Amino acid sequence: MPERVLDRAVPFVLGLFRIVVGLLFAAHGAAALFGVFGGGPEGGTVAVGVWPSWYAAVIQLGCGLLVAFGLGTRIAALLASGSMAYAYFVVHQPDGLLPLQNHGEPAAMFCWAFLLLVFTGPGALALDALFGKRSDDAGGARPLGSEARGVLSPVQVNPGARD
Repeated sequence: MPERVLDRAVPFVLGLFRIVVGLLFAAHGAAALFGVFGGGPEGGTVAVGVWPSWYAAVIQLGCGLLVAFGLGTRIAALLASGSMAYAYFVVHQPDGLLPLQNHGEPAAMFCWAFLLLVFTGPGALALDALFGKRSDDAGGARPLGSEARGVLSPVQVNPGARD
C-alpha cells in the first residue's frame, strides 16, 4: 500500500525537483550577469561576451528558467548538463582530480541533476502541459510496442509491486 502512494507522488516530487534545480541554476546566472545575490565569482558581474563566463551565465539563466517553468525541459536540461560538464572538466578539474579537491561539486551535481531530467522529463507542474505537450512523451522516441506509463514511461518504478 505505501509503495503505491509513493509511486503516485513521483510526478509531483519530480516536478518539485525540477523547479528547485532550475531556480538554483538560474540564480547562478543572474548573479553573474546582473550582480544580484552577491554577484558572480569575484563579486561583480561578468563582462559581456567574455568566454566562457558570460556564455555560461546566459545558459545558466536561460536554461534554469526554462527548466524551472517546465518549458522545453529536456532540451534545456541537456544544454545545461553539457555546460556543467564543460565547466567541471575545463575549469575545475585542472585544480584537482576530485570535486572536493577542485571545488567542482556544484558543477558535478548540476550536470547529473540536469542529465536526470533529460531522461525523466519535467514531471508534474510543467507549463508544457498548457501547450498540449505531454510530459511523458519523449517526442515519439519510445521502444516499439511499449506504452507510455507516466513520467518514467520506459521504466517501471517498482516492477514487483501489485496494484
